[in-house]
Amino acid sequence: MQKDFLSIADLTPDEVHHLLNLGHELKEKQKRGDIYQPLAGKSLGLVFMKPSMRTRISFDVGMYQLGGQALYLSHNEIGLGDRESIPDVARVLSRFLDGIMARLFAHQDLVDLAEWASIPVINGLTDMLHPCQILADMQTIIEHFGRSEDIHVAYVGDGNNVFHSWLNLAAKLPFKLSIGCPEGYDPDPEIVDYARKAGVSEIVHCRSAEEAVENADVIYTDVWASMGQEDEAAHRAEIFAPFQVNDALFKGANQDAIFLHCLPAHRGDEVTDSVMDGERSLVFDQAENRLHVQKAILHEFMKQA
Repeated sequence: MQKDFLSIADLTPDEVHHLLNLGHELKEKQKRGDIYQPLAGKSLGLVFMKPSMRTRISFDVGMYQLGGQALYLSHNEIGLGDRESIPDVARVLSRFLDGIMARLFAHQDLVDLAEWASIPVINGLTDMLHPCQILADMQTIIEHFGRSEDIHVAYVGDGNNVFHSWLNLAAKLPFKLSIGCPEGYDPDPEIVDYARKAGVSEIVHCRSAEEAVENADVIYTDVWASMGQEDEAAHRAEIFAPFQVNDALFKGANQDAIFLHCLPAHRGDEVTDSVMDGERSLVFDQAENRLHVQKAILHEFMKQA
């Protein structure tokens, strides 16, 4: 594998399968109570420009379970690209740490951080991509259905960083991926083109939620206004109202379809309580799998650091 984990697009299909299989193995080890600490003595810096409950806890606990330690570094302490230049931060952290997990706004800042760091850099989220989340999502799907192929994932809502990483995964593993989103909120056309040209999965772009979820095995959604878009929230609520995931929408999906959400969820907006808390919802299994698949990422990218 490459030094850094910035995008699923950087992985080979075999590497994607390996990370998913390893995530499952590490989950089984934890459930059995096995002590497995291949990262003993190693330290991971958690650089946060965007706050997150799941990302912070899962990486912190994951490093602890693998025998290492994690150090939380807020923007007030680092001032990435503000208080101190990205190259300087990267070179200083490389002298102290064995790896960096960064949750940033601009994707280019992450690319620059990785370029200047001599230690592995892991993408905890940028405005462009969210690769750790989508690997955890696919681990959840495989656990439930027993396979990743011949699965129809229907994404309903904004063509954002989460969907971009779904597109990158669709270029590596074969499944059907559809999106239902309003005009003006489409995913990045270059990433769509990349996924389609890969010729691995069927990519379908719809203008209605109902069309996107027809015969779907998985219905997936995200918040309508992400961090940094709070001033657009009221306007987006009007635009995205027809794309709410509710019981009526689920009637168009397969009978055994499941619901996934990367969380946090804005109940009553993009999803109703009845779906979030219903038998079809695997959102909390999905959240737990962030821990296990990220442990696999830490294991593979930091074991040689």
